[in-house]
Amino acid sequence: MNMLPVNEKMLGKFGPYTLVTGILLVILGTVGIIFPIIMSWVTTVFVGWLLFIGGVFWAVHTYNYSPKHVIDWLKPALLLITGSLVLFYPVSGVAVVGLLLAFYLLLDAVGSFALAQSIHPARGWGWMVFNGVISALLAILFLIGWPATSLWLVGLYVGISLVFDGWALITIGWMSR
Repeated sequence: MNMLPVNEKMLGKFGPYTLVTGILLVILGTVGIIFPIIMSWVTTVFVGWLLFIGGVFWAVHTYNYSPKHVIDWLKPALLLITGSLVLFYPVSGVAVVGLLLAFYLLLDAVGSFALAQSIHPARGWGWMVFNGVISALLAILFLIGWPATSLWLVGLYVGISLVFDGWALITIGWMSR
């Protein structure tokens, strides 16, 4: 079996902050699991505000640097309209955020597998693989029930993902001490 060397430089970056971050993620994720509809709503409103505020920044930028070109106003207009729609229609926004969340979970799985590979064979790398498998399964399960179950699944899945991310970081942080 071909064992890759441990990336000591990468492992050296894990420390007490890894443990603290992991604990905070577990706490936040647990709240999301207990109150999934609230977590769904908070997630959606957060995304809506990010889009809206991003639209304001782009509009100011466009006004200062290219106010006469109509095509340059397209991006800020899209951000402002999308953010406003998510904020004014949060239930529909939850369905949209749910679809984005499924894609995020797939990307999270890929990132977890990549991190596990980069720290393999150090202790704790298997937990990051497990985290990736859970994220991939959550994404698949979410896509099967979308959009009907979005209202509670968004919050539940965000919570579950945060708990597993947190435990993976706690384990890696603890083992790298």
